[in-house]
Amino acid sequence: MPGPTLTRAPPPDPTKSVIENVLEITPLTSVAPDIFTNTSMHCYFVLAGDASIPIVYYVERVRDGRSFITRTVQARQKGKCIFTTTLSFVREGSAGKATINHGWDMPADAIAHLKTALKEQDAASDTDAEALGVQGAGPFETIRLPIENNTSSVVATKKTRQWVKARGHISSTSGPQIHLSALAYMSDSYFIGTVARVHNLWRFSSSPFKRSNPKIKDDDLAKMEDEENTEADTRTPRASIGIMVSLDHTIYFHRPREVRADDWLLAENESPWSGDGRGLVFQRIWNREGVLVASCVQEGLVRLAQEEPSKSKL
Repeated sequence: MPGPTLTRAPPPDPTKSVIENVLEITPLTSVAPDIFTNTSMHCYFVLAGDASIPIVYYVERVRDGRSFITRTVQARQKGKCIFTTTLSFVREGSAGKATINHGWDMPADAIAHLKTALKEQDAASDTDAEALGVQGAGPFETIRLPIENNTSSVVATKKTRQWVKARGHISSTSGPQIHLSALAYMSDSYFIGTVARVHNLWRFSSSPFKRSNPKIKDDDLAKMEDEENTEADTRTPRASIGIMVSLDHTIYFHRPREVRADDWLLAENESPWSGDGRGLVFQRIWNREGVLVASCVQEGLVRLAQEEPSKSKL
């Protein structure tokens, strides 16, 4: 049986970026030697967590090979598993000098969109920047691009795109693994929500959303609704999301050493399928140089708000 590791988050370090303070719980070198680099992680969200109580992490050293090592991690609260992941690490340089290489090209117009948005952002106030699509008050910020093929009747051909980066500068003392952790954190942004966007569904305006998220402030909800109004004029209040949560999340790190989470990364999402109350989304992530650094897959629960049956007055 794996042994538990109880860790407490350190106090915020003002010399580090916001996302470093958010993610700095335990270094990956305590899970795998630093000569190995994380290549993939397969995550399952089992139960809702409670931020007010500690999380106990159970790390199991499944295999230690010459080229690859495998670890599984369970996060538990009150004796129940709330999250589990399997991680694979590879020894750097173990493939030899001659390798097979190819990668999906970054969309040709993505850099131009980024340059335009940044130029407009520099000339705008914070409020105006939000109207331009520059969003984020937390550890990372995003610039959302228009939905590709948004008028197509074939939903699977639509693609959502956004530029994303960690706020501030990530310190060199945190090492390269912090950039992978930050990428994993940011990759969940607007991920399963892609299903709702390509179907032109209301995600935030419905009363079920407000009831299931009582901590959402009215002002924040109004901003979310305004954001939706700019994306499509064909939505109807009856087509709205009742519940939408992640079920599992897989990340493949293709070029771990070429990830800089504090520089702009382009994420492109598409949904090949949805049905039976679930949706599937594929995501590709490039760095600013156009290198495909990661690919992600996420399945989530996506259920429409159901009309309540009318009650007879008889």
